[in-house]
Amino acid sequence: MKHLLAVCFLLCFSGLVSAQSWKFYRKEIRAGIGASNFLGELGGRNDIGTNGLRDLEFSLTRPTIDVTYAYALNPWMKARTDFLYGRLKGDDALTNEQFRENRNLHFRSPILELSGLIEFYPFKDRVGHLYRMRGAKGKKISYLSPYFFTGVTFFHFNPKAKWAGDGKWHALQPLGTEGQGLPGGPKKYKRVGIAIPMGFGVSYALDKHWSIGLEFQGRLTFTDYLDDVSGVYYDNTAIRTAKGDMAADLANPSLQDPALLSAVGYDPTNTGYQRGDSSDNDSYLFAIFTFRYRFLKGRIHLPKF
Repeated sequence: MKHLLAVCFLLCFSGLVSAQSWKFYRKEIRAGIGASNFLGELGGRNDIGTNGLRDLEFSLTRPTIDVTYAYALNPWMKARTDFLYGRLKGDDALTNEQFRENRNLHFRSPILELSGLIEFYPFKDRVGHLYRMRGAKGKKISYLSPYFFTGVTFFHFNPKAKWAGDGKWHALQPLGTEGQGLPGGPKKYKRVGIAIPMGFGVSYALDKHWSIGLEFQGRLTFTDYLDDVSGVYYDNTAIRTAKGDMAADLANPSLQDPALLSAVGYDPTNTGYQRGDSSDNDSYLFAIFTFRYRFLKGRIHLPKF
């Protein structure tokens, strides 16, 4: 009888510990590797450019690394801080849409981020049973934990393009390729910004400490200059006079396609014509595979019999 009572108590205690197990694993670190992609004016499908998913150019997918610290607030919610480095790229040469192909702009840029996020787990974050007893009946436990998240992101970017004059990549923002800083031109844009991160993911608990996960993340920014393209063409002669040949060449490297010029009857890269779409801010995406480690706070003891 004594042993039977001990077993019953053990089962009840085990269930209680399992229900409260998140409190023993509140702190978590993650390391992630994945891919990034750009949504903006450059490249994309063979049509007028958009910032929608249909305009993704998968051949320009670039690598991303991510380090995360997370803290469980309760079984349904975690606060986390992310440090992320990725790369973005766009190229008009990859589209067959006549105007974009003739424009012939391209860029690449690093993205360095610091994010504060809140994760929501609609079915709780699964950490698994602390004790697994053969023959004990109970609810089936899932080790999958789907979740979604949002928050705020601070990021730095620096769009560059390759100049045919020396074959090197040069930062575009100091060159004022849309007449920034020149008479009648726009103000010079900042290379730091704020974005709204949104995404969803799923983690799978391998044991009481380790788990793996997959996330899909999007960033809604408040800038249209991730690719250095937003407004209209500035007088290229004035750019050449003020900033030099490299600035002028990178501001307007158009192909001057004879078929297009003949069809429309004008040069779409002349001063004042559309270079980008300032009404639609740029955005970017990540897909990240993560390795996660939960720290155990103290020790969980069973009573002695």
